Amino acid sequence: MSSPGSRPAPPAASTLNLRGAVDLSSLRRPAPAAPTAGSPASGEAGGAPEGTPQLRVDATEANFQSLVQLSAQVPVVFVLWSQYAPESSGLLDTMERVITGLGGKVVLAAADVDAFPQLAQAFQVQAVPTALAVVKGQPVPLFQGGASEQEIRALMDELLKVAAANGVSGSVGGAQPGEAAAPPPLPPLHQAAFDAIEAGDYDAAAAAYRQALAEMPADSEAKAGLAQVELMQRLEKVSAPEADALRQRAAEQADNLEVQLAVADLDVSGGHVEDAFNRIVAFIGRHHGPERETARVRLLELFDVVGITDERVAKARQNLARVLF
Repeated sequence: MSSPGSRPAPPAASTLNLRGAVDLSSLRRPAPAAPTAGSPASGEAGGAPEGTPQLRVDATEANFQSLVQLSAQVPVVFVLWSQYAPESSGLLDTMERVITGLGGKVVLAAADVDAFPQLAQAFQVQAVPTALAVVKGQPVPLFQGGASEQEIRALMDELLKVAAANGVSGSVGGAQPGEAAAPPPLPPLHQAAFDAIEAGDYDAAAAAYRQALAEMPADSEAKAGLAQVELMQRLEKVSAPEADALRQRAAEQADNLEVQLAVADLDVSGGHVEDAFNRIVAFIGRHHGPERETARVRLLELFDVVGITDERVAKARQNLARVLF
């Protein structure tokens, strides 16, 4: 990864909204408290007066889910950086200065993509530095490359408005960032599912969620977890060359259910949620019988993956109702 030669301007404040990809909170799990290590670029955090809560942490694979959970209380701004990207150090310092001035209403998570490339993959980041926020588990793109302090302050102001509109208006106060949102223990089957996911055993995770649903059919967390694990199972079987071939086949075979559903999976995983929903709804509108029902069920599962409160889900439900009735 490298710093882009030129950067797009940060989005205007009025365009900032919760339109990320898959809901990152849907597979939350208990995790160790986020450490309060210092600046990854300089060795220790600077600029905060004595007694000010440490609002900058190093994001790692171990504390990533903890930080995502924390975003239910305060926005967490991830800056994905690299020692090979010259703008990284200055951007981190500016972000820390701005966020420290917000008095605990935002937490900064610095993610070294050289040490933890999986974090870049999780956010599908192609260049560094890149800044994005997570609010209530949803990624909110901010900007790529550098940004001035004035631009960052404007974005943070708008981010706080977006967060408040979504019920996220807390503060870490005097607590350390990873301690502010200590989650309660999970039900045993949910914990078993998370442990299996950590081990890469999606079959075991799916089995745990199915058992949870058998015991409590109204368990919405288990339903969403199962839908996402099943998506992960399907995506695990598709290599990059196969993905390209699937997209080509989908363009040529509009009535091939298997191919259309496979590409919808790819679209959801890549953040093209509306494309995925529109693809399946269009298929349902053209077909009747078993294939139509199979497509409808898959669409409902993808609704659970994205999050049933997401505005794109609400729009797709309306479109589905129109083609069904």
